[in-house]
Amino acid sequence: MDGVERPTWAPGDIDLGRPSIARVYDYWLGGAHNFAIDRAVGDKVLADVPVLKSIILNHRAFLRRAVRYMLARGVRQFLDLGSGIPTVGNVHEIAQATDPGARVVYVDIDPVAVAHSRAILTGNELVGVLQTDVRDAQRVLKSPEVEGLLDFDRPIGVLMVALLHFVPDAENPGGIVADYRDALPSGSYLAISHAGYEEGEWDPAWDDAKKVYNKGVSEMCFRPKREVQALFDGFELVEPGVARLPLWHPESPDDVDEGAAHFLSFGGVGRRP
Repeated sequence: MDGVERPTWAPGDIDLGRPSIARVYDYWLGGAHNFAIDRAVGDKVLADVPVLKSIILNHRAFLRRAVRYMLARGVRQFLDLGSGIPTVGNVHEIAQATDPGARVVYVDIDPVAVAHSRAILTGNELVGVLQTDVRDAQRVLKSPEVEGLLDFDRPIGVLMVALLHFVPDAENPGGIVADYRDALPSGSYLAISHAGYEEGEWDPAWDDAKKVYNKGVSEMCFRPKREVQALFDGFELVEPGVARLPLWHPESPDDVDEGAAHFLSFGGVGRRP
């Protein structure tokens, strides 16, 4: 990409000629923090798995609804794990529109996502960005970013949106959730969205699409609904419990189309008693 002018939001050490999964997601979500190489990769994957964009947009819509749900119950500080680039409909945008004093810490292991995030968020002193592995809860919770911005004497909203389906069983996703749960004060909330299906619902024809995604984007673990529900151990699930993503607190009839009842992802929010 020689001769391409570097935009002000792109850090100087980022290679504009190499695609980034974080920027591909930004493109799929309708964001502006992506380059031609990212759009080319994104279009190629969508050509093979057209339904993917709808799935990603639904995870993002669930994020917005979950944050608004928590805000309506007095939560004013959020920990967004596996955040990617804070693009359209991001957590701090939603939270600070309700309360300009709301605090957010974004956590991601991807150096490209973190570098872009820091550049975008320069000047917002109530938002922190941490580059580390979210699987190491103690490292996250003891970081200067978290300890400096979040008050663990008050409720916190933890967001694991489109995250845990990238954690294989061998890495104990339930144990990762429990490590964060045990640090949260009463009245805190956890939101999870996760690729999944009802028992007996999996169609072998979907295996081809899954292979394309795993090769072009990242390895993903689809889990049955009961395993997604088990991730909320120690939390009180709010109504309607773990539900198909479009069916969790839809904001309008347009959010629920004819495929909602068979949507291959679930979402839920739990409260720490």
